Amino acid sequence: MKKLITVLVALATTLAVFTGCAKKTEAAATETKPTIRLITDATGIDDKSFNAAAWRGILAFYGDTWDNQAGRGKLYDVVTCQTQDKYIPNLKQAADEKYGIICVTGFTFADALGEVAPLYPDQKFMIVDVDWVNQPNVLQYVFSEHQGSYLVGVAAALKAQADGIANPKFGFIGGIPGATITKFEIGYIEGIKSIFPNAQVLDYYANDWGKPELAKAQAKNWYDSGVYAIYSAAGGTGNGTIAQAKEYRSQGKNVWAIGVDSDQYEEGVYADGKSAVLTSMLKSVETATQDALKAIESGSYPSGVVVLDMKANGIGFSERNAELGAENIAKINAVKQDIIDGKITVHATYKDALAAGAVPEGLGAKDN
Repeated sequence: MKKLITVLVALATTLAVFTGCAKKTEAAATETKPTIRLITDATGIDDKSFNAAAWRGILAFYGDTWDNQAGRGKLYDVVTCQTQDKYIPNLKQAADEKYGIICVTGFTFADALGEVAPLYPDQKFMIVDVDWVNQPNVLQYVFSEHQGSYLVGVAAALKAQADGIANPKFGFIGGIPGATITKFEIGYIEGIKSIFPNAQVLDYYANDWGKPELAKAQAKNWYDSGVYAIYSAAGGTGNGTIAQAKEYRSQGKNVWAIGVDSDQYEEGVYADGKSAVLTSMLKSVETATQDALKAIESGSYPSGVVVLDMKANGIGFSERNAELGAENIAKINAVKQDIIDGKITVHATYKDALAAGAVPEGLGAKDN
């Protein structure tokens, strides 16, 4: 009996230690699982696009789902910064709480992370869409968005061709211009022009990630002027494009929106089995967050840059909308394989695309 009591006391002490370590304020690992805090811009994890994908990866790592976030507040959590002046304070607070890893999404966090990371050399960080925060405690994930954007450009053009539109016009709506969003635009245009070499492609930058009303107004203007499909790489702003496409398709108008980052088919549903989102460029941000957490868990955290391209299944396109057509889907998948095999090269910068004569001058795209 005496031996049993001793064992029970030891067990209780061990449990008490683990319970204390699991407190959110200390953010330590529980049952060998690392902890993570996701810090996003004002659009938050409900943007149904970029941040939502990062959050899905976190949920998947812990075996949770969007509807069952059992580990939230214990193993993982999220902070939304309403303004950019909150980036540094929130990064510092998370580092003070000693999370296993702190994740930020998007290049607008680069300067803040570059300032904070050296102050906390023992804290591990990760950032998505940046490869220039060269700190030994920062893991950086970048994607070959131009490759996936080429595919959805091909998809929009093939659909227009199937619809018998002789000279279709296309649109691109970006959030804040910069090297990352340029990859989306350039790839999209090159994909379209592989089918319609003389196609007219219009572009517009909202200079904001969270104002869908700007994209909706621009989409309405373009659709009214004969634009067939619009691809938005603008975070929550791009949801306005989908909203306008839904409205017009429900009225019988033959226009399309193209989703980004996540499969946005559901956001475009306007009738049973009908969506205004023809396809989406799939960017597996969830792969990045899961990969980083697995590295922390295994003790193999590597600082530096990880490139998730089409060959690494980091980039793709959605086949969900039946109206895209099986024949077109087969053609797009053939193009995808050609990119993987190196038979098709998609330019990643405006400078290189211009030099190759692959895109027009006068775009809003910027390489820095």
